[in-house]
Amino acid sequence: MSLRRNRRVGAAAAAAAAAAAGGGGYPEPAAYNIIPIHDVVMHGEHPSLRFPEVRAAVEALAHAADLPTPPLVREWDPLRADLFDWLGATFGFQLHNVRNQREHLVLLLANAQLRDAGKLPTDHPADVLHHSIARKIRKKLLKNYKSWCSYLGKKPHVHVPSALRRVQGLPPDTRRDLMYTALYLLIWGEAANLRFMPECLCYIFHWMAFDLNHVIDQSVDIETGRLSIPEVHGEDAFLEKVVTPIYNVLKAEVDFSRDGTKPHSAWRNYDDVNEYFWSRRVFRRLPWPLSPARSFFIPPGPGNPGRIGKTGFVEQRSFWNVYRSFDRVWVMLILFFQAAMIVAWDGHTPWASLRYHDIQVRVLSVFITWAALRIVQAVLDAGTQYSLVRRETTLLAVRMVLKMFVAVGWTITFTVLYVRMWDQRWRDRRWSDAAKSRVLNYLEAAAVFVIPQVLAVVLFIVPWVRNFLEKTNWQILYVLTWWFQTRTFVGRGVREGLIDNIKYTIFWVCLLISKFVFSYFLQIRPMVGPTKTILSLHDIKRNWFEFMPHTERIAVILLWMPVVLIYLMDIQIWYAVFSSLVGALIGLFSHLGEIRSVEQLRLRFQFFASAMQFNLMPEEHLDAVRGGLRSKLYDAINRLKLRYGFGRPYRKIEGNEVEAKRFALIWNEIIQTFREEDIVSDKEVQLLELPPVVWKIRVVRWPCFLLNNELLLALSQAKELVADDRAHWTKICNNEYRRCAVIEAYDSIRHLLLEIIEERTVEHIIVSQLFLAFDGAMEYGTFSEEYKLDLLPEIHSYVITLVELLLKEKKDQTKIVNTLQTLYVFVIHDFPKKKKDMDQLRQEKLAPSSAEESSLLFEDVIKCPSNDDISFYKQVRRLHTILTSRDSMNNVPKNPEARRRITFFSNSLFMNMPRAPTVEKMMAFSVLTPYYNEDVMYTKDQLRRENEDGVSILFYLQKIYEDDWGNFLERMRREGMNDDDEIWTVKYKELRLWASYRGQTLARTVRGMMYYHRALKMLAFLDTASEVDITEGTKYLASFGSIRHENDVYPMNGGLRQRPQRRLDRGTSTVSQLFKGQEDGAALMKYTYVVACQIYGHQKNARDQRAEDILYLMKRNEALRVAYVDEVHHQGYTQYYSVLVKFDQGLQREVEIYRIRLPGPLKLGEGKPENQNHAIIFTRGDAVQTIDMNQDNYFEEALKMRNLLQQYDYKHGSRKPTLLGVREHVFTGSVSSLAWFMSAQETSFVTLGQRVLAALKVRMHYGHPDVFDRLWFLTRGGISKASRVINISEDIFAGFNCTLRGGNVSHHEYIQVGKGRDVGLNQISMFEAKVSSGNGEQTLSRDIYRLGHRLDFFRMLSVFYTTVGFYFNTMLVVLTVYTFVWGRLYLALSGLEAGIQGSANSNNNKALGAVLNQQFIIQIGLFTALPMIIENSLEQGFLPAIWDFFTMQMNFSSVFYTFSMGTKSHYYGRTILHGGAKYRATGRGFVVQHKNFAENYRLYARSHFIKAIELGIILTVYAAHSVIARNTVVFIFMNISSWFLVVSWIMAPFAFNPSGFDWLKTVYDFDDFMNWIWYPGGLFSKAEQSWEVWWYEEQDHLRTTGLWGKILEILLDLRYFFFQYGVVYRLKIADGSRSIAVYLLSWICVAVIFGVFVLMSYARDKYAAKQHLYYRLVQTAVIIHVVLVLILFLKFTKFEIIDIFTSLLAFIPTGWGLISIAQVIRPFIESTVVWNSVISVARLYEILLGVFVMAPVALLSWMPGFQEMQTRVLFNEGFSRGLQISRILAGKKTNTA
Repeated sequence: MSLRRNRRVGAAAAAAAAAAAGGGGYPEPAAYNIIPIHDVVMHGEHPSLRFPEVRAAVEALAHAADLPTPPLVREWDPLRADLFDWLGATFGFQLHNVRNQREHLVLLLANAQLRDAGKLPTDHPADVLHHSIARKIRKKLLKNYKSWCSYLGKKPHVHVPSALRRVQGLPPDTRRDLMYTALYLLIWGEAANLRFMPECLCYIFHWMAFDLNHVIDQSVDIETGRLSIPEVHGEDAFLEKVVTPIYNVLKAEVDFSRDGTKPHSAWRNYDDVNEYFWSRRVFRRLPWPLSPARSFFIPPGPGNPGRIGKTGFVEQRSFWNVYRSFDRVWVMLILFFQAAMIVAWDGHTPWASLRYHDIQVRVLSVFITWAALRIVQAVLDAGTQYSLVRRETTLLAVRMVLKMFVAVGWTITFTVLYVRMWDQRWRDRRWSDAAKSRVLNYLEAAAVFVIPQVLAVVLFIVPWVRNFLEKTNWQILYVLTWWFQTRTFVGRGVREGLIDNIKYTIFWVCLLISKFVFSYFLQIRPMVGPTKTILSLHDIKRNWFEFMPHTERIAVILLWMPVVLIYLMDIQIWYAVFSSLVGALIGLFSHLGEIRSVEQLRLRFQFFASAMQFNLMPEEHLDAVRGGLRSKLYDAINRLKLRYGFGRPYRKIEGNEVEAKRFALIWNEIIQTFREEDIVSDKEVQLLELPPVVWKIRVVRWPCFLLNNELLLALSQAKELVADDRAHWTKICNNEYRRCAVIEAYDSIRHLLLEIIEERTVEHIIVSQLFLAFDGAMEYGTFSEEYKLDLLPEIHSYVITLVELLLKEKKDQTKIVNTLQTLYVFVIHDFPKKKKDMDQLRQEKLAPSSAEESSLLFEDVIKCPSNDDISFYKQVRRLHTILTSRDSMNNVPKNPEARRRITFFSNSLFMNMPRAPTVEKMMAFSVLTPYYNEDVMYTKDQLRRENEDGVSILFYLQKIYEDDWGNFLERMRREGMNDDDEIWTVKYKELRLWASYRGQTLARTVRGMMYYHRALKMLAFLDTASEVDITEGTKYLASFGSIRHENDVYPMNGGLRQRPQRRLDRGTSTVSQLFKGQEDGAALMKYTYVVACQIYGHQKNARDQRAEDILYLMKRNEALRVAYVDEVHHQGYTQYYSVLVKFDQGLQREVEIYRIRLPGPLKLGEGKPENQNHAIIFTRGDAVQTIDMNQDNYFEEALKMRNLLQQYDYKHGSRKPTLLGVREHVFTGSVSSLAWFMSAQETSFVTLGQRVLAALKVRMHYGHPDVFDRLWFLTRGGISKASRVINISEDIFAGFNCTLRGGNVSHHEYIQVGKGRDVGLNQISMFEAKVSSGNGEQTLSRDIYRLGHRLDFFRMLSVFYTTVGFYFNTMLVVLTVYTFVWGRLYLALSGLEAGIQGSANSNNNKALGAVLNQQFIIQIGLFTALPMIIENSLEQGFLPAIWDFFTMQMNFSSVFYTFSMGTKSHYYGRTILHGGAKYRATGRGFVVQHKNFAENYRLYARSHFIKAIELGIILTVYAAHSVIARNTVVFIFMNISSWFLVVSWIMAPFAFNPSGFDWLKTVYDFDDFMNWIWYPGGLFSKAEQSWEVWWYEEQDHLRTTGLWGKILEILLDLRYFFFQYGVVYRLKIADGSRSIAVYLLSWICVAVIFGVFVLMSYARDKYAAKQHLYYRLVQTAVIIHVVLVLILFLKFTKFEIIDIFTSLLAFIPTGWGLISIAQVIRPFIESTVVWNSVISVARLYEILLGVFVMAPVALLSWMPGFQEMQTRVLFNEGFSRGLQISRILAGKKTNTA
């Protein structure tokens, strides 16, 4: 096959090459992505080719004629080939990979030269690539490779002989730089799944660069004697010989893992395979070229000895990972607790106690504990990482063993020395010199013990020294650090600068001081007294059989357990408090929330033009002073001037300035997008837009909403104030808007009158002279002396009458003349203070020369412009608004979303942001959106389909977005819709788009991201437009008016017919009419948008509506690209391709651009990162923004993108950023109260939370608006991790990876991106289950372990408490409730509570109160609410924030947060213990549908219902048997938080379920639930259909868990048997006996009950169908025996009927415990007859649980009023009314507009 890769070849040759490649269906040769490199001549007029830098890059790559001919090539034309063609043919890269990476590199080079143009020599031609550009890109791209070589002690195979060429006087070898860069890009572009393994790519590049050097240098092969050829060559050789073998290794591991369900330790994931290349052994064990015989390629499984196992780290499923990864946190907490206990036990104040030598020495015992904790750490290291030990890693095993021995040695040493101290002290009976010398010996040992910690502190103070030592690869340093940590390629040199160290150290020192002071005085010390008292009691009467003596110690443990648990987690509370305060402080200094409302907007609007000029417009001579201290000081001074309006550069500009005209173009474009989005009306557009300067108006024509009633206020002042001209004018000028309103009205009236009166007439001269007289009087300051200012309101009314007459459709000439005559007479005769006779008036040309002319004045000279004169009447309408407006207009715009966006954008202009470069010099960037199978656009069926309440999505949207719907209809009528019914026919597409733009659809995301393209085009025009262009363009736009008003009908007394006029196409900007044609090229060069529609090929083949909608989006958006995975089926095998397509506007169809074959199926890991990974090769630029498909963007925010990208040029701390965090706005908050809660919680995290994380230098990557340094990340594993299960939360691992590899993450809040969140409880719960499970997997991961050990102590604290620690501590809160209620139950049932009540006041204890208060604060969400309140106070004001919080509480937000806490703790704990993390699709739809009880039960039975019922039973039993239950107040306060949790966990799914308390639905739900329970499971049954299938699925995690997980599960289940043990001794039949026989007899009862059940089941199965009489006989016999037994008990024992109900409390939990244990040991009993009985009993329990949960729901449903209240709480008031109406009209309502 010909491997000619010629961009200049004709169509036939390219088609032939494509056909020969065998891919089938290759794109036509004319198809190109951004730049038509394949045929520059044909596309010479393409806008991107106008840049000489593009031509320079293409030319630089063209020099390949002198290179050796590639091997095995049948046809080769060196004159037509470029470097990419040569590399592709030499190494066997795919054709389309070569084409893709050629364009990629051309754009990188061209954009880099554009950016650095100011730094290049002035005589360097723009159409020649400068050598520094190629070198800079090569160095950045290969920096990780060089670091890898240095780490392994290998010399890089990158040889660019620059020094020698300088000596020889030759220019630098740019071609070598380009070839290395191109080779790496080609490897990366075809590596497929290997892109997740950056060091694997380094290994491949290392050897291929080695071959490249030999080929270029024309070295001779020693073995053959011929010129060297690459080891990998031939057609598609790279894919088949390099990528596919390694891919097959990964695929075999994934297949062996059974989709990740096997333990992580049993198989290798992406990280394991990548870390195999971190060892020098890889060059020995895996030589080049790759050989399948090597151990690396041995597949997993039994019978495959020699297989490579886990590398670098073993993920073991255990809670001990929390300790192992963050051992320093737990050592700190445990040691302080021990020291505090020792000091508090003395009973004095701490400062008094520590004066005693005894206390001081006892405190030294913490070193024994510390050493013991080292043993724990060493044992955990060995126990979890033992499988890493192999023949090559014997040193690792040696270190594990030595660490254990050393830790044991230290423990023994400290113990012996400690005992010797006290032995000497007791012998001497004082602290003698001998005893003190032994103390000194102990302290000397302790000093040696803490030497590593002291060294760590020293290096913490000088972080640059630590970074230098870690980054250097000296062998002596490896030896010295071998003991402390395993040598890894990542995690080196991650310390921050000294300033940042000081900042976050102060934060944590203050926090820890507060926490420890609180813990000592309010948690630990108050518990000491009761503890001493309880331990002194020995004669407490027990209520049951005691298995051991001194059970009062158990009472002490139970009392201390909640205290200890809260002590261990309450740093989380303190972090919430401190982070809220610090976040607010940072926000204040960042100037957030300075503009919160329209009123505040008015105060700053006059400085907006300067603000836009300063921030959004490029700075002149930008490159001259960039980045220096002088530049920063200059910017800071100018920002202060701008913010407060000081100084000439930031004065209140006047209308004739170009700056104002630029501002008006940008501002009007923003308002235009608002109108297109239907968040403002046509009338509001008129009030908001900045009109161009026409009619010779001398001031800035501010938007009408700013001028509001200023003219009327000025008239009122003129009428009431008696003063001279100066005083009047001074008072008017105190308000800028009033001054402008007065001048504009005056100038407009003059121009209007002169416009409608014919020139060269007497009347025209009179009006001109009259205004000249006014001007003269005002100029000399005599206007108030010459005229009666109190008559101005009357003139004002006459002018209004005239304007209204002019605005009528049919103009009444007579009335206009009469009005003008009346106005003339009034102004000439009444208005002047000094009356003038006719001669004087004629002399001053203010009257006609004859009396006859005076009577006919204005009659024949009025010539009103035609109604087609859009510009004229637009100005007249504005004048009318200024003249008549009596409203303050503080409610303009009315839509809250429009107000929010305007105020945020306005505020952001006064925040600190980098100066913007020109579009040509800005960084190029891409946006990448992963999409699978979600909604693209809502279909007609989706919009009209009604649920059981008669509510459709469209009806729902009409009610929720009532303003938007009205604006949409107004726009449709303006665009030609005559009848509202046409909304479903003519305007059907528009309706679908309108609805889709209000959901979480792909269409909404695409619209938002394409705003970048639109903004860049406009900014590119403004960058290059001259002053003349701006001025003339403004006049041109004013000449025909804008889209908004061309067809308007002004609502005055005239007709209502619309005038058909020319209208701009909707979706195009008004500014776009001024474009010169080059703006498209600039935008294409700088921006690319790729949507990774993974299954788009399947959707097209299936004719899915989604595929049609995606094609429609491509058609609407020229810059949109879609990447998908195509499957081509052949006989016996399938080939997979990454395909990029676009919509060709010329051909009017979809065309393929690139088609790159993959080694196999795409999805080896998690779906979303794999989808991103396959499409990332089609992105372009220096940065990539990851956007999820539930996000949105705004045009006004897109304007600031080039400012944001400039952050890469500034250091944030000690390093420049590699990941830019962006603020999010959650736009789903208005959908329902639940959505509001979620939105508020999320907003506080993505604003205040991440603001603080960035300050603490631990911000990671939490979502998808962040902007990645693309070249940095593509060489370091990509923008996410994809290993199955362990990387289920793929996003945050990009942040972990960034931090560990020395990157820097910053956070910026002057720009925002919209984001949707789940809006229904089930959706939210599934999302939180996914995130919690993901955090459980993170706890096991190597990334978390390395962060916990490689970061300094305080950054490690930040990482722990903001990632996995948050979820672990949430789980501890739930455990606190459990330990509290179980402990209280034990005390009550055992009799200990009654025994200790009088002696030890354990109930009213201060410590217990503090613990319960802390637990309750967390539980009800105050812990989450504090950041929300602080952030809302900052951005909205304190009172609105408090009101919002109060409203949320009234809407049961505490119930939601308590329920959410249960979700987090359940899934986090279960994932760590058993696994089972998986992606959970939430749907992201609107919650207008009632969820039935069975669905809620399936989702929450295990996570909430069973736990709530358990706690409820405990609290009930405790209330029945506790002695303090008689003291009602104490009892209520002790149990209120627990009961609140019980009620929340049971009722929340129904309280937040639409129509959750509807009686009919409750009845139907229960029937459906019972049908689900009894539906038989089958092979094809689903969990939604059958309880049995669901029951088995709920046990999946037990099948995949390990031995320790099963043992711990059984131990936890044993707690249910305690009920039985405690309650049976309370039965009347027990007669107060405390014998063990009572408990044993109760088990006999359990066995009898189970036997009876088995007997009945057997009889039912055997006789119920055919011999029903026998079945009835068995039932009767059983009933008779039960009655006889009860009679005997009543007669011969002290049995009472109440014992039956008491026994239920004992035996029901026991039965549940037995079922739970049976599920754990299922593999052993599933094949026996017992298993069927277990299933039957479990089914009865599920029915019982269902009835228990359903009972309160049914009661509330039956009671009147609850359903209406719930609907009002769940939805906003407007929709609630609509919902009630729709129920009445159910089935009859039609969803029309």
